[in-house]
Amino acid sequence: MPRIMIEPATADRFDDAQRALTGGGDGKSCQCQWWTLTNAQFDATSQDERRELLRDEMADAPPPALIAYVDGEPAGWVRVGPRTRQVRLARTRAFAASEEPWDDEGVWAVTCFVVRREHRHQGLNAELLDAALDYARAAGARVVEAYPKDPRAGKKIPVNDLYHGVLSTFEAAGFREVARPRPDLAIVSLDLRG
Repeated sequence: MPRIMIEPATADRFDDAQRALTGGGDGKSCQCQWWTLTNAQFDATSQDERRELLRDEMADAPPPALIAYVDGEPAGWVRVGPRTRQVRLARTRAFAASEEPWDDEGVWAVTCFVVRREHRHQGLNAELLDAALDYARAAGARVVEAYPKDPRAGKKIPVNDLYHGVLSTFEAAGFREVARPRPDLAIVSLDLRG
């Protein structure tokens, strides 16, 4: 049985973050900056500039994500933090049905999962989500919101779009569906006070 540890993405773990983000999908080019920048800002930055933005984020508190290690090797990543720091969320029409005010610092969001190819299909997303909830709770978050895809909706979802997470993982963690902007996209929420 592999040994899994999940740690905050702090500045001293930058190289580990790069390893976790480069195992497949868009993590390497995005550098987990998609939700932190407007569309125009994202399009105006290079991969190297986004990497430096991530480095700066990891030097600030709270760290913007968690890194999963499998037997000591960086294997996965989940972005979790105050929703107000992920500016694109409030500008995304599909998420307008959120029940929470966009300026509420007590609302955190889980927005991005990356799992290296060699560690997929082992339940690592569920482990990352559980750790993200503990992390948010310890930091004083009131609510955690997410925007997962639902492959059960009958529409084939490209693998690169699964960075949102999969609805069934959030349901298993106790999230409730708040809205369904599209058949394959849900808004889910978990009140951490309960």
